[in-house]
Amino acid sequence: MTLSETALPGVLLVQSQIYRDDRGAFLETWNQQQFAGAGLSAQWVQNNFSSSRKNVVRGIHYQIVQPQAKLVRVTHGEVFDVAVDLRRSSPHFGRHVAVRLGADTGDAFYIPAGFGHGFVALSDQVGFSYKVTDYYCPSGERTLLWNDPELRIDWGIDPAAAVLSPKDLQGRLLRDAEVFA
Repeated sequence: MTLSETALPGVLLVQSQIYRDDRGAFLETWNQQQFAGAGLSAQWVQNNFSSSRKNVVRGIHYQIVQPQAKLVRVTHGEVFDVAVDLRRSSPHFGRHVAVRLGADTGDAFYIPAGFGHGFVALSDQVGFSYKVTDYYCPSGERTLLWNDPELRIDWGIDPAAAVLSPKDLQGRLLRDAEVFA
Protein backbone atom coordinates (compact mmCIF):
# COMPACT_ATOMS: atom_id res chain seq x y z
CA MET A 1 0.00 0.00 0.00
CA THR A 2 1.36 3.41 -1.01
CA LEU A 3 0.06 6.70 0.39
CA SER A 4 0.69 9.75 -1.83
CA GLU A 5 -0.04 13.41 -1.12
CA THR A 6 -2.30 15.26 -3.55
CA ALA A 7 -2.35 18.98 -4.36
CA LEU A 8 -4.24 19.54 -1.07
CA PRO A 9 -2.20 18.68 2.04
CA GLY A 10 -3.78 15.85 4.02
CA VAL A 11 -5.81 14.47 1.11
CA LEU A 12 -4.14 11.24 0.03
CA LEU A 13 -4.30 8.81 -2.87
CA VAL A 14 -4.00 5.29 -1.49
CA GLN A 15 -2.69 2.74 -3.96
CA SER A 16 -2.84 -0.97 -3.20
CA GLN A 17 -0.89 -3.76 -4.85
CA ILE A 18 -3.32 -6.03 -6.70
CA TYR A 19 -2.42 -9.70 -6.97
CA ARG A 20 -4.14 -11.27 -9.98
CA ASP A 21 -4.26 -14.83 -11.22
CA ASP A 22 -6.66 -17.06 -13.12
CA ARG A 23 -9.01 -17.17 -10.09
CA GLY A 24 -9.40 -13.38 -9.88
CA ALA A 25 -7.66 -10.83 -7.69
CA PHE A 26 -6.70 -9.94 -4.13
CA LEU A 27 -5.76 -6.60 -2.58
CA GLU A 28 -5.32 -5.19 0.90
CA THR A 29 -7.84 -2.37 1.38
CA TRP A 30 -6.76 -1.15 4.82
CA ASN A 31 -3.59 -1.38 6.90
CA GLN A 32 -3.55 0.40 10.28
CA GLN A 33 0.25 0.22 10.59
CA GLN A 34 0.82 1.97 7.28
CA PHE A 35 -1.66 4.73 8.06
CA ALA A 36 -0.18 5.22 11.53
CA GLY A 37 3.29 5.31 9.96
CA ALA A 38 2.08 8.17 7.77
CA GLY A 39 0.88 10.06 10.87
CA LEU A 40 -2.82 9.20 10.41
CA SER A 41 -4.49 7.82 13.48
CA ALA A 42 -7.92 7.32 11.95
CA GLN A 43 -10.30 5.20 13.97
CA TRP A 44 -13.07 3.99 11.69
CA VAL A 45 -16.51 3.69 13.28
CA GLN A 46 -18.79 3.03 10.33
CA ASN A 47 -18.51 1.54 6.83
CA ASN A 48 -21.01 2.57 4.13
CA PHE A 49 -21.86 1.41 0.62
CA SER A 50 -23.82 3.04 -2.19
CA SER A 51 -24.64 1.96 -5.71
CA SER A 52 -25.19 4.44 -8.51
CA ARG A 53 -25.92 4.46 -12.19
CA LYS A 54 -24.08 6.50 -14.79
CA ASN A 55 -24.15 10.32 -14.32
CA VAL A 56 -25.42 10.14 -10.72
CA VAL A 57 -23.77 12.92 -8.72
CA ARG A 58 -23.56 12.40 -4.96
CA GLY A 59 -22.44 15.39 -2.95
CA ILE A 60 -20.74 17.61 -2.16
CA HIS A 61 -21.46 16.49 1.42
CA TYR A 62 -19.86 17.17 4.80
CA GLN A 63 -20.84 17.19 8.46
CA ILE A 64 -20.33 20.42 10.37
CA VAL A 65 -21.30 18.51 13.55
CA GLN A 66 -19.37 15.27 14.09
CA PRO A 67 -16.98 15.92 11.16
CA GLN A 68 -15.81 12.80 9.38
CA ALA A 69 -12.60 11.75 7.70
CA LYS A 70 -13.35 9.29 4.89
CA LEU A 71 -11.54 6.53 3.08
CA VAL A 72 -13.42 5.94 -0.18
CA ARG A 73 -13.04 3.16 -2.73
CA VAL A 74 -14.89 1.88 -5.79
CA THR A 75 -15.84 -1.81 -5.66
CA HIS A 76 -17.12 -1.93 -9.23
CA GLY A 77 -17.21 0.64 -12.01
CA GLU A 78 -15.52 4.04 -12.10
CA VAL A 79 -16.10 7.48 -10.55
CA PHE A 80 -14.71 10.99 -10.67
CA ASP A 81 -14.14 11.75 -6.98
CA VAL A 82 -13.74 15.25 -5.47
CA ALA A 83 -12.57 16.65 -2.13
CA VAL A 84 -13.09 20.37 -1.35
CA ASP A 85 -11.24 22.17 1.46
CA LEU A 86 -13.91 23.81 3.64
CA ARG A 87 -11.66 25.03 6.46
CA ARG A 88 -11.91 28.83 6.34
CA SER A 89 -8.55 29.14 8.13
CA SER A 90 -6.79 27.03 5.49
CA PRO A 91 -4.71 28.69 2.76
CA HIS A 92 -6.43 26.20 0.41
CA PHE A 93 -10.01 27.13 1.42
CA GLY A 94 -12.42 26.54 -1.47
CA ARG A 95 -9.89 24.61 -3.55
CA HIS A 96 -10.53 21.06 -4.65
CA VAL A 97 -8.62 18.01 -5.76
CA ALA A 98 -10.11 15.25 -7.88
CA VAL A 99 -9.15 11.73 -8.89
CA ARG A 100 -10.64 8.99 -11.01
CA LEU A 101 -11.22 5.88 -8.94
CA GLY A 102 -11.98 2.52 -10.50
CA ALA A 103 -12.35 -1.02 -9.29
CA ASP A 104 -9.69 -2.13 -11.75
CA THR A 105 -6.94 -0.11 -10.02
CA GLY A 106 -7.92 -0.70 -6.39
CA ASP A 107 -7.02 2.91 -5.54
CA ALA A 108 -8.68 4.69 -2.63
CA PHE A 109 -8.94 8.34 -1.62
CA TYR A 110 -8.39 9.56 1.96
CA ILE A 111 -10.29 12.76 2.76
CA PRO A 112 -9.67 14.37 6.18
CA ALA A 113 -12.35 15.97 8.32
CA GLY A 114 -12.93 19.58 7.25
CA PHE A 115 -13.40 18.69 3.60
CA GLY A 116 -16.50 18.26 1.49
CA HIS A 117 -16.78 15.14 -0.65
CA GLY A 118 -18.65 14.19 -3.78
CA PHE A 119 -18.44 11.97 -6.83
CA VAL A 120 -20.06 11.31 -10.18
CA ALA A 121 -20.57 7.79 -11.57
CA LEU A 122 -18.78 7.45 -14.89
CA SER A 123 -19.72 3.84 -15.66
CA ASP A 124 -23.13 2.24 -16.12
CA GLN A 125 -23.05 0.84 -12.57
CA VAL A 126 -20.88 1.86 -9.62
CA GLY A 127 -20.38 0.31 -6.21
CA PHE A 128 -18.87 2.79 -3.74
CA SER A 129 -17.57 1.81 -0.30
CA TYR A 130 -16.33 4.20 2.34
CA LYS A 131 -15.17 4.19 5.93
CA VAL A 132 -15.82 7.17 8.21
CA THR A 133 -14.35 8.31 11.52
CA ASP A 134 -17.59 9.48 13.11
CA TYR A 135 -21.22 8.46 12.95
CA TYR A 136 -23.73 10.02 10.59
CA CYS A 137 -25.40 13.07 12.14
CA PRO A 138 -28.39 14.15 10.02
CA SER A 139 -28.74 17.51 11.77
CA GLY A 140 -25.07 18.27 11.18
CA GLU A 141 -24.95 17.33 7.50
CA ARG A 142 -24.45 20.10 4.95
CA THR A 143 -24.37 20.06 1.14
CA LEU A 144 -22.58 22.33 -1.30
CA LEU A 145 -24.05 22.83 -4.74
CA TRP A 146 -22.13 20.39 -6.93
CA ASN A 147 -21.78 22.85 -9.83
CA ASP A 148 -21.06 26.04 -7.86
CA PRO A 149 -19.11 28.17 -10.39
CA GLU A 150 -16.82 29.40 -7.60
CA LEU A 151 -15.51 25.85 -7.09
CA ARG A 152 -14.62 25.44 -10.80
CA ILE A 153 -14.96 21.65 -10.75
CA ASP A 154 -14.99 20.05 -14.19
CA TRP A 155 -17.01 16.92 -13.45
CA GLY A 156 -16.44 15.54 -16.94
CA ILE A 157 -20.14 15.12 -17.74
CA ASP A 158 -22.79 17.20 -19.45
CA PRO A 159 -24.49 19.09 -16.57
CA ALA A 160 -27.87 18.45 -18.24
CA ALA A 161 -27.24 14.70 -17.88
CA ALA A 162 -26.46 14.88 -14.14
CA VAL A 163 -28.80 12.87 -11.91
CA LEU A 164 -29.16 14.39 -8.44
CA SER A 165 -31.20 13.79 -5.31
CA PRO A 166 -33.54 16.54 -4.10
CA LYS A 167 -31.06 17.23 -1.27
CA ASP A 168 -28.18 17.68 -3.70
CA LEU A 169 -30.25 19.93 -5.96
CA GLN A 170 -30.73 22.20 -2.92
CA GLY A 171 -27.01 22.43 -2.10
CA ARG A 172 -25.67 25.83 -1.07
CA LEU A 173 -23.12 27.97 -2.82
CA LEU A 174 -19.76 28.08 -1.06
CA ARG A 175 -20.16 31.78 -0.29
CA ASP A 176 -23.45 31.02 1.56
CA ALA A 177 -22.48 27.74 3.19
CA GLU A 178 -21.73 27.02 6.81
CA VAL A 179 -18.11 25.84 6.83
CA PHE A 180 -15.37 24.94 9.31
CA ALA A 181 -13.37 27.60 11.20
